[in-house]
Amino acid sequence: MRMLMVALAATVLAGCAGSVMNDARSQTPYKTLMSDKPEKVVAQCVQFAWQDEAVFGVDAAAYLEAGQKGGSTVYTRSAESFVDVTTEPSGTALKYYAQKDDFVAKRRLAALATCL
Repeated sequence: MRMLMVALAATVLAGCAGSVMNDARSQTPYKTLMSDKPEKVVAQCVQFAWQDEAVFGVDAAAYLEAGQKGGSTVYTRSAESFVDVTTEPSGTALKYYAQKDDFVAKRRLAALATCL
């Protein structure tokens, strides 16, 4: 029973994050960047960078999943920040979205930029 409740809660939270991400994707990204590195390498690097507790403290959760239209998406709790990483003809494209233009969003962008 406990496992069922945990699975149900995870499904509900994933649905909420997906809705937030879909709404954000209908807007212009906070920042668009390009990399010469492969998409999977960049996505894993971003996830690792966003999990740095020395930089982000207890809010250092980052999740990696397959993107809606290919590629990968790395996102934080409640999708406060996320990046869509896709392979383009000119290289790997990163579209970074942030719910707020604040210090944390800029810090996540700086961490993301180390992966280019």
